[in-house]
Amino acid sequence: MYLLVTTTQKIIYIRQEYLGSQTTVTDRTIRLSGIPPDLRDEAKITETIESLEIGKVESVILCRDWKELDDMMAQRLVFLRKLEEAWTVHLGCSRAGSTQASRERAQSRAAVREDASLLEDGEHHEQSHLAGYGQDRPKTRIWYGFLGLQSRTVDAIDYFEERLRRLDDKIKTARNKDFTPMPLAFVTLDSVAACQMAVQATMDPKPMQLLANPAPAPSDVIWQNTYVTRSSRITRAWSVTLIILILTVFWTALLVPIAGLVSIKSICSVWPQLAFTLDSNPISQSLVATGLPTALISLLTVLVPFLYYWLSTQQGMLSQGEVEMSLISKNFFFTFFNLFLLFTIFGTASISYSKVNDTLAGAGKDASEIARKLATSLQELDYFYINLIILQALGLFPFRLLEFGSVALYPIYLIGAKTPRDYAELVQPPVFSYGFYLPQTLLIFVICTVYSVLQSSWLILFFGLVYFLIGSFIYKYQLLYAMDHRQQSTGQAWLIICNCVVLGLLFFQIAMAGLLALRTAFYRSILIIPLLAGTIWFNVFFRRTFDPLMKFIALRSLHSKTPFGNVLPGESRYELETDHGRAVDEDDETGLRYINPSLIIPLEEIWVAKSRANGTNHRDEDV
Repeated sequence: MYLLVTTTQKIIYIRQEYLGSQTTVTDRTIRLSGIPPDLRDEAKITETIESLEIGKVESVILCRDWKELDDMMAQRLVFLRKLEEAWTVHLGCSRAGSTQASRERAQSRAAVREDASLLEDGEHHEQSHLAGYGQDRPKTRIWYGFLGLQSRTVDAIDYFEERLRRLDDKIKTARNKDFTPMPLAFVTLDSVAACQMAVQATMDPKPMQLLANPAPAPSDVIWQNTYVTRSSRITRAWSVTLIILILTVFWTALLVPIAGLVSIKSICSVWPQLAFTLDSNPISQSLVATGLPTALISLLTVLVPFLYYWLSTQQGMLSQGEVEMSLISKNFFFTFFNLFLLFTIFGTASISYSKVNDTLAGAGKDASEIARKLATSLQELDYFYINLIILQALGLFPFRLLEFGSVALYPIYLIGAKTPRDYAELVQPPVFSYGFYLPQTLLIFVICTVYSVLQSSWLILFFGLVYFLIGSFIYKYQLLYAMDHRQQSTGQAWLIICNCVVLGLLFFQIAMAGLLALRTAFYRSILIIPLLAGTIWFNVFFRRTFDPLMKFIALRSLHSKTPFGNVLPGESRYELETDHGRAVDEDDETGLRYINPSLIIPLEEIWVAKSRANGTNHRDEDV
């Protein structure tokens, strides 16, 4: 607990000192939700905020129901990719000169041809193409008529170009349309102090109305969820919670046979032939009793987070940072409750089953002897966790360093890649997400804490130390050089870490009290109860004291001095070698602002490969 407090104080100092010097758009913007219908106008919102006399309003972006526009932009991207694929198939590996000439001919044809008949139900329109290539122009089948039962084959390039042209006209018209306003807005104030006063105060006397929260970075906002209603968002959240509860029951049923593999005697009660075979082969017995459960648990820790990530994206959260924080919570609940708590219970029951039966058969129903057997069975499970830590540290960490998943999938994606856009996406760095890695690390920490005072605890602590030493090197390398972390939580993940550590301490104290009670040391077990009460009180005190400083910026921390030295903007190595700038989440030169990209983003043209004079691909260029 002392280490938690001192470390949190250091993080708060760095956070307050750094964020207090920032004056970016993100630091001066609040996310205003629960806007009543009579205030859903930019001018009225500005008047309402300024009437509070906390500062001046620079801009207001009222979110609207942009679903129609976003759907058209998504559909346009689909047709754009299909058109790029059609052009790539048609051009093939043409040599220099012919590629540029063909592009010019394609542009001239696009200006004069009449392709509207391709989208109608009339007769097929035949065209003669002057460009000569080794590859024939690709074809595509379109369906029309009653229930789309009729079809015909048309020129793919002409068809998708016409679809793009029509979509572009609709998008340009929709951008000028007046959409229905939603009860959400991003309000940018003239100072960080005004923004902090707004988010730390109650703005309206009515509940659930005019709620101010810190705004995420413009690039972090999920604009498709800004026009999701509050009722729909609540329904999604409860639906995801219900699905997680159902999955928890499923994982529980799945862990029962896995935990049964820990003990050969439990296997004998279910499958005697397999137990006899394993008993005659010590190597196979060791692989099944120790290696197989460890491998299955490790496989679950790798695959299940992808399912929980998909569930987190369906909750309607407004930013990628919120999705990542939700993923950390969901994944830790899975690893702690299912893979540690339930597996410990099932594994202990599996080991102690035969021992308790022997005790009942030999010494009768001696409660103290049964309790001693249960305590011994719980301690014997530490060998499984030693194998788990070794596998995580020495088996899986090297694969993470090599980015085995990205490397293994690269040939598959390479086979399916056709267009320059596909090849450009292949070389993008993988994304580092704390939700996939942090819960497993917290689980190892909880295991080391719980088993730190049991028999053979030095083995768990030693391999736990090896795990954290290797992990610190690998994660630091991935964050600095190999992977891209797009979201910034500005310290919010540390609060989750502290809660998980305190939960691990509580479970450690409960386990110690139970073990002492099983060994008939009842007075010593009772003495742990005040420690449990003190830990719960510490958690309440910690959250009330430190949580506000980890979520907001203190007004006394706001200053214009450059933190941690006199390094001017644009002169540090970080700014010179990256495009992030001084701000944590944006750069002043990028011109990021709170507006749906579908309203202002240029309509992207197709990418077609340009060739060198010797016929090899040189670079990509827009047509």
